[in-house]
Amino acid sequence: MKRFLIYLSIFFNSLPNAAGQSLLTVEEAIATALENNFEIRLARNDSAAAALDYQYRNAALLPRLTLNSGLTLNNNDQYQKFTDGAIRQRKGIRSENLNANVALNWTLFNGGRLYATRDRLTTLQEVGALNVKNNIINTVSQVITGYYAIVQQKQQLRAIEEQLAINNERVKLAEYKLGIGAGTKPDVLQSKVDLNAQKAAQLQQQNSIALLKEQLNTLMGVASGRLYDVSDSIPFSEPIMLQDVQRSLGTANPALQMISKQVDIAKYQLREAKADQWPQLNLTTNYNFNRLDNIAVVNPFQPLFSRNSGLNLGISTSVPLFNQFTAKRNIQAARITVQSRELVLDQQRAQLNLQLVQAYNEYEAQQKALALEEENIVLAKENVAIVLEVYRLNATTLIQLKEAQKSLQDAYTRLIQARFLTKRAETELLRIKGALLR
Repeated sequence: MKRFLIYLSIFFNSLPNAAGQSLLTVEEAIATALENNFEIRLARNDSAAAALDYQYRNAALLPRLTLNSGLTLNNNDQYQKFTDGAIRQRKGIRSENLNANVALNWTLFNGGRLYATRDRLTTLQEVGALNVKNNIINTVSQVITGYYAIVQQKQQLRAIEEQLAINNERVKLAEYKLGIGAGTKPDVLQSKVDLNAQKAAQLQQQNSIALLKEQLNTLMGVASGRLYDVSDSIPFSEPIMLQDVQRSLGTANPALQMISKQVDIAKYQLREAKADQWPQLNLTTNYNFNRLDNIAVVNPFQPLFSRNSGLNLGISTSVPLFNQFTAKRNIQAARITVQSRELVLDQQRAQLNLQLVQAYNEYEAQQKALALEEENIVLAKENVAIVLEVYRLNATTLIQLKEAQKSLQDAYTRLIQARFLTKRAETELLRIKGALLR
């Protein structure tokens, strides 16, 4: 048995590191995805647009200043006939009219709409930032799960290669026993059939790893066909307590925070709708300049040249008396929107609590299964080693050895799957908690 274990150790130590490919760590995979992932880049653009509105949120409180100017050139023919029979007629009457106007309009009060709009833009900017964070957390979760799915299949490939080593040893033993007259031809043939089956499983497993790597490449936003190796093990974080996740759910989960901000936005929109019921007070001021230059006139009382300029200041107000119930209808619609957003928030909170409980139950169950399979794999390995040595001594049958091998293969499959499922459950808990970026 010791000789067999030494043989397996030498075999695995001699395996190449994925044909000399560079090792990609999960941290590197996450960093690459955060830089290149398309969904994150789109979310950042949306957030940038919201940040642009936020940058100019106070502009709604400022006055509007407008400059208007114009120049009119006239060249007219004029014919006038009066009651006394006199006639005045002149051609080519040219004139120039230059006017300019600077107008300032400042809304002093409009029911608080300006401040509600400013607060709504501020909240929209916060929603944009939370949307980016939510996309980042989801992408990190997908990258972690995708990365360790490759590690899982890599471990499964190592388990198949261990079976290959055992089958190689079986073929040698069967041929040796046949050569000395202690074995049978069917044992040799069956051992070779099983060896070829493991080789086919090895090829299929390598293809599965290649497909998973392409999926991870897509998540990372890198070119298809990038070659790399992944780590050999699946590490776990410190044990997670359900109460800790539940306490921080409302303040740490970005998806829940976004919906909460949407409720705030709906309330600001309600304030904006209510502002239409209030009077509006505006401050207006104008500076006017007008110059008229007539080259010639028919009417002797018409000036040849005139110029006017001056500053005007005024206050205007508008009081909404009746607008076909538009304001009332808008207020009712805004209130319904607030109620709907609050219901969505309650629904999302309930769904997240359900997801949290389910994820935690899965996490606990997989931890128990993992501990059991870690113990079971030791027993299965020892059993194969013993049966193989007994088979070497011709004290057992090939069927018993195959059964021991099958038990070891099943134990490996359950153990590797338990490791991955435990990591996936752990990642899902951290995603719900919003703690994957810490």
